[in-house]
Amino acid sequence: MENGQVVSVHYVGTFNDGTEFDSSRARGEPLTFQLGSGQVIPGFDSAVSSLNVGETVDVHLEASEAYGETIPEAFQEVPLSMFPEDFEFKVGATVYGQREDGGQMMAQITSVGDETVGLDLNHPMAGKALNFNIELVEVGATQDNT
Repeated sequence: MENGQVVSVHYVGTFNDGTEFDSSRARGEPLTFQLGSGQVIPGFDSAVSSLNVGETVDVHLEASEAYGETIPEAFQEVPLSMFPEDFEFKVGATVYGQREDGGQMMAQITSVGDETVGLDLNHPMAGKALNFNIELVEVGATQDNT
């Protein structure tokens, strides 16, 4: 297959301990994306590109092939005043906000102090090895992104 082709796959994603974190099969709908477009993590894209329709592959991706390593600089302390007065802080909870450039951001609360909140701005799957069972269901036409 070549970059630009639209493909549909069924997959089951697990952590190394066997815990399932995502499954297109459970949703009953395959994932459709364009090869080589950056719509999926690099290792997943690469594994699919070598399949023929009907083939299944099991792949193990290190963090660098998935959502990247954990970045220490992505841990930040922010003032409590950045949150609404009635906000209920809970360590481990996911919060959403807006970046200075207007984009959406997601963070996990790591600590709550008297005046600040510790946030982890890394992707929730950063630093984790992932396993996928992938079946190529369909290959469509090549799309031109120009």
